[in-house]
Amino acid sequence: MEEYIDRVLISREDLGKRVAELGAEITRDYEGKKILVLGILKGAVPFMADLIREIKLPLTYDFMALSSYGASTQSSGVVRILKDLERGVEDVHILIVEDIVDTGLTLKYLKENLKARNPLSVKVVTLLDKEARRTTVVTPDYNGFSIPDEFVVGYGLDFNQEYRNLPYIGVLKQEAYEILE
Repeated sequence: MEEYIDRVLISREDLGKRVAELGAEITRDYEGKKILVLGILKGAVPFMADLIREIKLPLTYDFMALSSYGASTQSSGVVRILKDLERGVEDVHILIVEDIVDTGLTLKYLKENLKARNPLSVKVVTLLDKEARRTTVVTPDYNGFSIPDEFVVGYGLDFNQEYRNLPYIGVLKQEAYEILE
């Protein structure tokens, strides 16, 4: 699997340090508030698992699954909810945990959908922000790393459902696309 990694973009150590910093910042910002941490499946799971251990507040969590990629490296622009929340959100502050924000279309759709359910607030923490690909106005409230316009894998991010288990963020070699597609 690692033979198809062109280079490591963000190391395991840098991920751990930044997740701890984000957890401390979120802890300060949400002090005294009821928080629902909302993980976006599947890519955000490793990030969310590490992040909630760094948030030093009582919290609950749930998951949603959305899709705009399928088995491609490019977003289709059409967002579908594959799994919804298991409870109402009228009485909580929602913190969406995303693995990556690129075009912003999925995140914009999700925020509008959740705001229509009347939570106390909706904020976003993303591990990766690929602002060069943004096609809509959306800004994460908390950002782990800004990255260049490259297709990345690892730490939950995949290509064709593979590479999620890498402990770092890496860039695939071109030949990996040809073999796995």
